[in-house]
Amino acid sequence: MKKYNVFGIGNALVDCVYMVNDKFLDDNNIEKGLMTLVDEEKQKSIIEKIKNFDSVIQSGGSVTNSVYTLSQLGGSGYVSVLVAEDEFGKIYLSDLKNSNVSTGGSKFTTGDGMTGSCLVLTTPDAERTMNTCLSISSNFSIKNINLVDLKNSEYLYIEGYLVTSDVAMEAVYKSIEFSVKNDVKIALTFSDLAMVKYFKDNFKSILNRKVDLLFCNEDEAKTFSESNSLNDSIKYLGKLSSTLVVTLGKKGSLIYNNGKKIKIDPYPIKAVDTVGAGDTFAGAFLYGITNGLSLKKSGDLASLLSSKVVSKIGPRLEKDDIVSNKNFFK
Repeated sequence: MKKYNVFGIGNALVDCVYMVNDKFLDDNNIEKGLMTLVDEEKQKSIIEKIKNFDSVIQSGGSVTNSVYTLSQLGGSGYVSVLVAEDEFGKIYLSDLKNSNVSTGGSKFTTGDGMTGSCLVLTTPDAERTMNTCLSISSNFSIKNINLVDLKNSEYLYIEGYLVTSDVAMEAVYKSIEFSVKNDVKIALTFSDLAMVKYFKDNFKSILNRKVDLLFCNEDEAKTFSESNSLNDSIKYLGKLSSTLVVTLGKKGSLIYNNGKKIKIDPYPIKAVDTVGAGDTFAGAFLYGITNGLSLKKSGDLASLLSSKVVSKIGPRLEKDDIVSNKNFFK
């Protein structure tokens, strides 16, 4: 038996969720609904302009939020990330420890520089727009991955945002090669439509190696497959991954496995903030399939928890909320 259910690799970012209006986005030339990479100067200027807006600030990043959900459900989660030895970095690592998420220790996780941050700008229609400043996370490399711990994991979970960096892509390739040799399954998430639009070739190079599980949403699936048909997109992506999970927003989600579709119903709820929905879904699904649940029950649990997270501000649910909803699937 492996020690860890999931070993995640991705960008460590302090999530700063702010409630703004469309005018703010227009006035600051921020493209709504997308994730945009910005430099430290741009990030600091936006923070200065919104510092008096309502906000929720906590450690995060896509893969970390997923592994957090898995860990609160009772799974064994691990993240391989890079933070600076600054105040945000200390808060970040302390939060992981308090959430029962394992890491490789300071030798693998800390370095000189500034900890990355993600400004999540949420408009009244619950749409989220992200300005991401990777800072030290842009230096994430294979040396930040403890291969001993990776070998002792059931799944390697790769965050799609890593495709923007050549050094991170090298870490992805080497991690996949190592995982294949050591009976570790591979899971990948596209993470964001902008990643699929601008870094499609990097995703192709990952999928051409070996992927057991792929997460994406409907827009990402159609864009990657260059098709307006969801069915055609699913068939195309289904050839590149053993199991495909496509989230469909208010329509629920679909699991495609061995040529069969499993429909996952949505849990109707008024969306307040969609940030974290995909991450929560992936974390809950990964928990389910590594802890004895069927694909259908794993999807149902993921659908329930992701519906809960969009009903509040911020990318995560509290542990008590996660555990209480988990009880429906015992």
